[in-house]
Formats: sequence, C-alpha cells, structure tokens
Amino acid sequence: MTMESTAGRRHRVVVVGGGFGGLSAVRELADADVDVTLVDRTNHHLFQPLLYQVAAGILSPGLIAPALRGILKTQPNVRVLLADVHTLDLDAKVVHAKGPDDRPVDLPYDTLIVAAGATHSYFGKNEFAEFAPGMKTIEDARFTRDAILSKFEMAEEAADPAERAEWLTFVVIGAGPTGVELVGQIAELAHTVLPRDYRSINTKDARIVLLEGAPSVLPPFDKKLQAYTRRVLEGIGVEVHTNSLAIAMDHESITFKSPEGEQTIRARTRIWAAGVAASPLAKQLAGKIGVETDRAGRIPVNPDCTLPGHPEVFALGDMVSLNKLPGVAQPALQEGRYVGEVIKKRLAGSEDIVPFKYFDKGTMATISYRSAVADAFGHRFTGLIGYVMWAFVHVWYLIGWGNRIGTIYQWFRNLVFTKNRNHRIITYSRAKKDINTGRLPTGRLAAILPAASRPEDMSRPLAVPAQAKPADSETLPSTPSETRSGA
Repeated sequence: MTMESTAGRRHRVVVVGGGFGGLSAVRELADADVDVTLVDRTNHHLFQPLLYQVAAGILSPGLIAPALRGILKTQPNVRVLLADVHTLDLDAKVVHAKGPDDRPVDLPYDTLIVAAGATHSYFGKNEFAEFAPGMKTIEDARFTRDAILSKFEMAEEAADPAERAEWLTFVVIGAGPTGVELVGQIAELAHTVLPRDYRSINTKDARIVLLEGAPSVLPPFDKKLQAYTRRVLEGIGVEVHTNSLAIAMDHESITFKSPEGEQTIRARTRIWAAGVAASPLAKQLAGKIGVETDRAGRIPVNPDCTLPGHPEVFALGDMVSLNKLPGVAQPALQEGRYVGEVIKKRLAGSEDIVPFKYFDKGTMATISYRSAVADAFGHRFTGLIGYVMWAFVHVWYLIGWGNRIGTIYQWFRNLVFTKNRNHRIITYSRAKKDINTGRLPTGRLAAILPAASRPEDMSRPLAVPAQAKPADSETLPSTPSETRSGA
C-alpha cells in the first residue's frame, strides 16, 4: 500500500500511547514528511522496568517518567496532547478522546498507530483489586510505597503482638520479574535499611511471602536461573510458595490453595504482580474488525503489525498478539521502529516491506543488591555479573542523559554507600474521615490503611508500647528471620 499526501496538507499520523512502542514509532518518524499527533492519558513516558524502585524508595518518579513534551521538544513534526482515548472510529478515520476537563477531542488521521499498552489482570477476580493493588503507573508505585512504609509505622504503634505481626507481613502475588524484584526490595528494607530507625519493633521480624501459581519463580526463564533465584530469595528471608493460587482475600488476610491444601495468612499488605491484560482498546478494535482476542485480551495483527482489513491502522506492544512475543519492552520498542520505517517506505511509494522480525536481546531480572539473573547472547549469568549487566541495560534504555546520570547517582547513594532509601516519604492523606469512609481524596481505595474492620479495633485506641529494643539494632538477639536474611 502506498500513501499520498492530501492536497493542501501533509499526511496525518495519530499515535495512541506514549509508552515504549508509541514513542519509538514517533521518534522513527522524525525525518518523515508527516504531521504526527501523540495522544496519551498521562503527560509522561514511563520506564516500567524500574517502577518497583520508586515503590521501594530508591528512585524518584521523575527519573523514570520524563515528560513527553520534553522528550519530543526538538521534533517539530510532532504535537503532544494530554487526552484519554475512548473510541476509535475506523470508518471515519477519527480518534475520539476526552481532554483533562472532559471536553471532546477529535483527531482525524490518515494512518493510526495504537500502542495503548496493558493493565492489571486479576484473572476474573476483579474484587481482588481493592485488597491487592497492582503496579503499572507512577501513581501505583507511590501508592505501593505508602502502603509498605505505613505498615512499619503501624507496627511501631501496635501493642498487641498478633496485630503487630499482621502489620509486618507482606504478601506479593506473582513471581515474574516484577514480583521477584519487589519482594527482594521489601526484604532489603526490612533487613538492611530500617532496623535502626524503629525502637519498639525489630523490622527484621517482617514476614515476606511470594506466591506463584506456576511450578517455579520467573516462569519464562531457564530452569537454572529459576533455581538460583529461589535460593537467593529464601536466603534473604522470603517465603516462596509455588503452585499456589490466591483464592480469597480481604484487608487483613489472604487465602491461597497449594498442593498442601488451603492456607490463610494474616497480612495487612498484599501486592498484585501476577498478570496483565491488554488495554480495552484492543477489545474495541477486535469487535470492529470481527476477530477474537486471546486470553490476555490481545488482538491478533498481520505480520506487518497492521489490523486485518485495515492497512492504515497499526497496533503494537502489549496489546497485540504477534508470533507469541512476550509483553515486555523490547518487542514494543522494535515494533515501534519497524512501523515508523514501514510508514516512511509507503510514503516513498516503496512496496519492499518485509514482515516484522523480532531480535531477542535476552531477559533479566534483579533479585536483591548485587544479585540478578540474565539470559542474553546465548549465555546465562547470575550474581554480580548479572547485576552489572542488568544495571547497564536499564540505564542505557532510560531517556535522557540527565536521567541516566541521576539514576546511577541514586543507585550508588542508596544501595552502595548509605544503604538507605532517601525517597521514603508517605504521602497519603491522614484525615481520619477519609480513611474511615474507605477512600482517599483522589478516589483511590484506601488499601494503604483501611478502616479497622474488627469491633475491638474500632473501640480500642492504639497503645504505643514501651521501647522494646535499643537504638543499636546490632545488639538484638538473633531470630530466625535474622538468620535467613543474611543482612
């Protein structure tokens, strides 16, 4: 298919989504004779692989979420719009969206690129969202950081040992890279960063649980890397339960089914990292062209990333099913560049368009400080070598040298020299009426500190216990969690 500019104007390209795929396509079109409109419901590009470090207080949000306008300010053929896309009219070739004040925004196009990404999947149990928030946005990461840190504060104030144990129990559901990286950071907070900060509790007593429905952690990885990851996690005090499915939960507990039967854990913190589902726009597109989405809600596309029957519409990234590619950054990045090249070839009248071919650059995940796994270049790496490889790759793919240098600085400051986390602020509202009504002023469900649900909690004020341990945590007697932590 060739493209021709309409008399009096240039070819119009609308890109929905400023993630890895959409931004990659926009940048590839920098030298093309087109007018590009990038529309996103947020004003920033999010580097999701480092989102858990915002939740752990290692990095500030700005380092991994640069403003889209700032990224594209030197690309004159692009305009950026802050709007929420709700309808794609393929017949009229118009994208319908709502601006920040809900007024309608209509974007006509000649070529459309849909790279709307993915959201959380609770596998049909959407009620879990209230009790186990996921982590896909900057707001999610800040919410998770507040949730984790506030539990240590509540444990410090709790006089009842059973209640204190609940505040100090953290359950992460899903042992993919995000789940593994998150429990590793919670363990480092409890065992390395926080012990000297509290007087009435020993943060090393925190119970950290990882649940995974598959037979092993990091299911897509090589078996040797899976075994190594589990050993390291258990060595830093994480309880790993595989073949375990969450079947029920509330604000104070989670019940899961394993080969040993059903078990219930009393835990005030539950974090969902178990699955993703494609953007609802994928289902909308599938309905318009008469195809079925897969179990994850992804829409099938042609080998050149176009929709069947609509060569002017491209879809890419986490929302599409193509060659069984995983929903990670690299396929989206490569698809975005490929789509940009295809558009330029069409504008030039070229018919020499080959199907998209993915180049697998490997997979990797961190476990804890100086421990990571990497499967790249036909080789498998663990420990410090894997950690250095992981750090180099992630810094390289950050946008902007300022963010790269800032990230390296924060890593050295927080992980190497001070063993601290300097982004440990708790930002949720402390208004009692907001907590008791079950919602924060922003409308978020108050899973950080839900209202007390037991009658005795409502009638009994928190009694701050006497100082239970000296300021120097090194003099504390050894406990099983201290032995496991290796900290």
